[in-house]
Amino acid sequence: MSYDQRSILIPIDVQCGFDYPPWGRRNNPAMEDNGRRLLAAWRERGLPLIHVRHDSVQQGSSLAPSHPGNAMREGFEPQAGEALVSKSVNAAFIGTDLDLRLRRLGIEQVLLFGISTDMCVSTTARVASNLGYRTTVIGDACACFDLRDADGSVIAAEQIQRAHLATLRAEFAEVMDTDEVVARLRAT
Repeated sequence: MSYDQRSILIPIDVQCGFDYPPWGRRNNPAMEDNGRRLLAAWRERGLPLIHVRHDSVQQGSSLAPSHPGNAMREGFEPQAGEALVSKSVNAAFIGTDLDLRLRRLGIEQVLLFGISTDMCVSTTARVASNLGYRTTVIGDACACFDLRDADGSVIAAEQIQRAHLATLRAEFAEVMDTDEVVARLRAT
């Protein structure tokens, strides 16, 4: 499968706020480098790109528009001509015009990466698939956090990432890594 003007890259919530409490320990320290490689290769080909930012409405959130954590991480800021969709829930399609934008652009395939794998990336991927888009999640350009289960035990972020990517692969999305996507872009 090659990428063309019917394919779009959507970085999700690559924001500074995830460095603040209460997020905790994160997996995949290579996430940012992989994401920047994807953006550079995608931009080089001149393909469509829409950024997604979480504008939390929860009081005290590190992702609230009034908090410095709402800012995009270095290298993930939209460039001239690149759209930004702001959301306040996990799925980038809920309460936004993302689906309308994609349909107007004639998009058939969405490629997603960002923070966090198990929350906003996974939820957006599931909705995208249900809306009929061919969906790809770039797993090594995603990251998530340790979580406590109902018993108070910590489930490592690495386990959460692995389980969510497996679930997405089983029914909702193709799961690829950055090298695969960049190689396909260069072969296109």
